[in-house]
Amino acid sequence: MKTSNRRKFIATAATVVAGTAAATALPLNPAESKYPLIHHVFFWLKNPSSKEDLDKLIAGVKTLAKIETVRELRVGVVAKTEKRDVVDQSWAVSEHMQFSDLAGQLVYQTHPVHLDFIKNCSHLWEKVVVYDAMDV
Repeated sequence: MKTSNRRKFIATAATVVAGTAAATALPLNPAESKYPLIHHVFFWLKNPSSKEDLDKLIAGVKTLAKIETVRELRVGVVAKTEKRDVVDQSWAVSEHMQFSDLAGQLVYQTHPVHLDFIKNCSHLWEKVVVYDAMDV
């Protein structure tokens, strides 16, 4: 019986330790996040049925990671989630960037890599919507 209790204790302790480690890995306050400025861009393609245009735009967006003030870059396409009134699935490509501060985002806006991206890819999209946010 003692061996069974010891095993239960070890299993419970391991679970508690793993849970504590996972919880402490996350910031307690989003404002303490490493990269608090979020720049989220949505692109609508001129030719939404063109796989080639989609691939070119995705490749173009990925070049923006070369900009030194871009701390994180994620590129996405519409997820095949359930259709709901509050979910907009009309766009084609999204760009989610994080910056350390407003100055870094300003560098990005005027950076030659960003300007080349606009020059080389703007013919692919018909609409762009940008959401900039700060963690609170």
